[in-house]
Amino acid sequence: MTTNNDAPPSCKVVLASAVAKKLLSEVSGNLSRLSQPPILVGFLANKDPAARMYADWTGRTCRENGFAFELREVDREDLDEHLRSANRDPSIHGVIVYYPVFNSRRDQTLQWILDSSKDVEGLCPQLIQNMYQNVRFLDPPRNIQKSILPCTPLAIIKTLEHLQIYNTFLDYGKRLFGRRITVINRSEVVGRPLAALLANDGAEVYSVDVTGVQCYSRGTGLRKEQHHVSDMEGWTLGDCLAKSDVVISGVPGASFKVPTHLVREGAVCINFSSEKDHT
Repeated sequence: MTTNNDAPPSCKVVLASAVAKKLLSEVSGNLSRLSQPPILVGFLANKDPAARMYADWTGRTCRENGFAFELREVDREDLDEHLRSANRDPSIHGVIVYYPVFNSRRDQTLQWILDSSKDVEGLCPQLIQNMYQNVRFLDPPRNIQKSILPCTPLAIIKTLEHLQIYNTFLDYGKRLFGRRITVINRSEVVGRPLAALLANDGAEVYSVDVTGVQCYSRGTGLRKEQHHVSDMEGWTLGDCLAKSDVVISGVPGASFKVPTHLVREGAVCINFSSEKDHT
């Protein structure tokens, strides 16, 4: 966003499709080196129309980009055994479960069952732990197989890389050093994981929620191996916006709007909410 005294605020809009185009090209190149396409199996165990739509979208996207996809509709009471069977099946390379299944804590037990090597959503305990503790690979010391990250936080990171917010001159794992980023919404699904990932990459992150502001950081000079969290007593959203190079919002309520007049000139603004948080 740019402003001056004689002209109204202006901005350059970057569409997600522009970011995806380059990534899909990379995927295509990697697939061409494989002897056969990877197989993703989706498990649908509910009647939720949104889950059905997501499953249909997954299948279409996989097929358009050279992956094999199989949707298995199963009874939710049998899903745990289907997941164990998928863990043992060497022909299955990845698994996705369309939640909610029970819409309760039982869904979490299903996430615990799936093997980390086949969990494409990054929801099993090992992958969640790796994400927060800044463990990036599943096969140390070879460090070939990356630890899977949740899809929405990862998509935002890929967007920031596309916009060159990441400094590729710095070492891997430190490329957001010097950046200050505000993340509005601290949900366990997107907001908190995203704040942790950005801080582990070197940024000083201000996590803003209705309960207040927290700072996620690896400390001065990135001396800590993983991020630490501290409460910012007395801080407001305005304090965070005034310092931030990047503002990321994901508030689902239609009544919330980022006060853009407080956003720094030249800041990058990203919205991951279904509502238009930036107006």
